[in-house]
Amino acid sequence: AMNTNMFENFAVQENIERLVLRGYSIVQPVEGELACGGCGGGRLAPLDVIFAEAKSLLSPQTELKGIRLLVTAGPTREAIDPVRYLTNYSSGKMGYAVAQAAVEQGAGVTLVSGPVTLPAPAGVKIVQVTTAQEMYAAVLSLYPQMDVVVKAAAVADYRPARVQETKIKKDGEMILSLVRTPDILAELGKYKQNQVLVGFASETDNLRENALAKLFPKNLEMIVANDLTEDGAGFNTDTNVVKLYFKDGQEKQLARMSKLAVAREIISEIKRIMNIAKEIS
Repeated sequence: AMNTNMFENFAVQENIERLVLRGYSIVQPVEGELACGGCGGGRLAPLDVIFAEAKSLLSPQTELKGIRLLVTAGPTREAIDPVRYLTNYSSGKMGYAVAQAAVEQGAGVTLVSGPVTLPAPAGVKIVQVTTAQEMYAAVLSLYPQMDVVVKAAAVADYRPARVQETKIKKDGEMILSLVRTPDILAELGKYKQNQVLVGFASETDNLRENALAKLFPKNLEMIVANDLTEDGAGFNTDTNVVKLYFKDGQEKQLARMSKLAVAREIISEIKRIMNIAKEIS
């Protein structure tokens, strides 16, 4: 717990990164009112979050031991010229939380991450990418080795048709021609063997309709949907409010909670889906 400027100081962040590399588990501070009277990042995490983290470390679970799980997280950046790019507001917090929740259960986790400022959870193999095409290539190459894929990344839907080799100078209006980027989740659904596929849908309206429009055509077992207009949900927050939709028609609304708590709920549902698949086979 500390002032925002203290927490964001390079030396503090470097020391936190060192601790993570040495295997320490870090409960990140949250945003809110600070002792100095300001508001920002650095506030002590809620005690239930700290307690849950301590409990998971003291009583490690191994239900996913031997399971290979791939998570994607963060935004992608699509270059316009050497100094500009298209991106979105994703911080990567939700995807990183899923990776941490999966490691807690003993899974072997690979995290394919777009450009974010978050430290990778201890025990996670991380693959850094920048563009949608790079994420597509990384995910498709790893896919055959995986048992579960959770696509939490906010991949740019469009990229400039042409990247300028030199900086575009200010000279009147700029008109960009955009082309679609690969739909990674749709490709995974097309080539799925026995993997469990989980997608995310961030919407501003018609949450259920838009989520179900992705669930079935993309051959998913579950989709995690959130309404970006809801308080405490969406990008760059420490909490989320989501609704889970399943291919068997079930739906489950979660209350507002920390992203790590949401991630643990998602992992719990993945375990349930895998247990059902075992019983059927």
